[in-house]
Amino acid sequence: MKTKRTLIYIVSSIVVVLCVGAIALPSTLNSFGFHPDYDGEQYYLKGKKALIVTTSHGVLNKPGETEGDATGVLSSEMTIPYYEFLDASMQVDLASIEGGEIPIDPGSFLYFIKEDADKRELDDDVFQAYVQNSIPLKEVDFTQNDVVFFAGGWGAAYDMAQSELLAEKVSEAYYNSDVIYGSVCHGALAFTEAKDSTGDYLIKGRTMTGVTQKQLDQLGIAFTPKHPENELKKAGANFQANHKSMDIFATLTVVDEEKRFVTGQNQNSGHETSQMIMKILSENQPY
Repeated sequence: MKTKRTLIYIVSSIVVVLCVGAIALPSTLNSFGFHPDYDGEQYYLKGKKALIVTTSHGVLNKPGETEGDATGVLSSEMTIPYYEFLDASMQVDLASIEGGEIPIDPGSFLYFIKEDADKRELDDDVFQAYVQNSIPLKEVDFTQNDVVFFAGGWGAAYDMAQSELLAEKVSEAYYNSDVIYGSVCHGALAFTEAKDSTGDYLIKGRTMTGVTQKQLDQLGIAFTPKHPENELKKAGANFQANHKSMDIFATLTVVDEEKRFVTGQNQNSGHETSQMIMKILSENQPY
């Protein structure tokens, strides 16, 4: 009988430890740097317009394959800038490469990954309508927006750098408007094929960041077709990044020398990147 009680005690203790560990996991990850707390400014930018552009690719497939795990945009890389801009009284629209329903990586909603902005999204009928019927890239005019922000996620590795139309629109709006471009993580791939007026890469010589090769290797997903650090360097960007023992806990936001490109390193950089964009917009406003 004593042995049975001892076994019950041991099992119960293990269950308690596991439950406490599970409950504490989000806070533990946060303390290491994952989705860091960010106490930003409250901007008022009524009359300004922002467009968030996402991937339309929803399968994490290897080269030559068509099947794989479900993927898409990492939700927080879309929701954080959306609500940052919306809370500043900006008009915010949502587009994707192909339009229609936006594929969202299911991992976005794991309890230890889900951001406050993701929770807000799930109860927001307006946002859900955007996700179900996003505007196709071919129907948007970047020049009519003050901000065009590219969300990341694994899906972006398959269709952002590969879109000739996207590259053309990035270049067109750069020269024909004062648009500020933003991105986080894989979203920086949207800039890597855009050309300047001489036919050279538009981002050549600009200070930029995106998800590091180290982070991709550490997560074991290096088979995707385009890797931001590599592609940004190929296009001549001055690539910057912060590193930790695990880069998934690092973060950095950089602004190019002209204050036209504001890029965030990874999923941890959404708030700071959005805030920096709004700071530049606010400074540019006539008084």
